[in-house]
Amino acid sequence: QVQLVESGGGTVQAGGSLNLSCVHSGYTYCLGWFRQAPGKEREGVAGIRQRGDTSYADSVKGRFTISRDFAKSTLYLQMNNLQSEDTAMYYCAASRDARCTTIQDGGRFGYFGQGTQVTVSS
Repeated sequence: QVQLVESGGGTVQAGGSLNLSCVHSGYTYCLGWFRQAPGKEREGVAGIRQRGDTSYADSVKGRFTISRDFAKSTLYLQMNNLQSEDTAMYYCAASRDARCTTIQDGGRFGYFGQGTQVTVSS
């Protein structure tokens, strides 16, 4: 059983920062963050494999950093230089598929949290 609980969303001005957290339980091969803006499809933002290698969507490279704390069973997404186009509901996600690789292979993520809203005002 995989459980994912996100926190840390909020409203921030353009150029600001937020740090999302996700407490997770259950064995997983990959963890990641997805987002969905109104009227748009859900997209993968960042992913991390069990051994630590990370992947990012081109739109967030250099601004977002994914990390995990094994001792706390917590996944993080540090978001810097936020822009209005980053406004979305952000979801923590997990994969129990041993073939999961990068966040671009989003179809292998089968578990999602309830989401946390990020709003960037210009």
